[in-house]
Amino acid sequence: MDSVRSDRNGASSRIPVALKILIAGGFGAGKTTMVGSVSEIRPLQTEEVLTGVSGADSVDGVEGKTTTTVTMDFGRITITEDLQLYLFGTPGQDRFWFLWDELSQGALGAVVLADTRRLADCFPSIDYFEQRGTPFVVAVNCFEEQRFAADAVGRALDLDPGVPVVLFDAREPLGARNVLIELVEYVARRQLTSAGSR
Repeated sequence: MDSVRSDRNGASSRIPVALKILIAGGFGAGKTTMVGSVSEIRPLQTEEVLTGVSGADSVDGVEGKTTTTVTMDFGRITITEDLQLYLFGTPGQDRFWFLWDELSQGALGAVVLADTRRLADCFPSIDYFEQRGTPFVVAVNCFEEQRFAADAVGRALDLDPGVPVVLFDAREPLGARNVLIELVEYVARRQLTSAGSR
């Protein structure tokens, strides 16, 4: 598609490129918080109150959590005049995973949020993206009482060499923005490496 068009007066204007990014991870890892903190528009959120049904959702480690995403979160951020990111936060529980295939269509890449209090909860997201060849970075949502070095988290998750691990606070817009920039740069590096090996 041509990125330049003319308005009624004949002046050209650029059509911004829109990139789709998934924000994934386990239940309670901070996906909704991240999308909300960095989005320049009021994010669309599909939060519902936890049911309280025994065994439906384990809140171990996130005892204060009372809601959950049931479809997706959506936000937008403008990186430059010509580049916008559309953010799609995925639901974290297994029972909503049937939505992931639809949400991941056309995605540039993904951010897998890791909560070190429940690190194993991000394994399904990592497996999902690895199996589909989708580039991803791991973003460790740092809570004050939980601090681990990025390389220690990478080893614990047994990530492929080169997969970035970033420490950030999902509540901080600048940190969340830097995670997204890291993902875009990682995707660009992978594409250059792939083109160079042909």
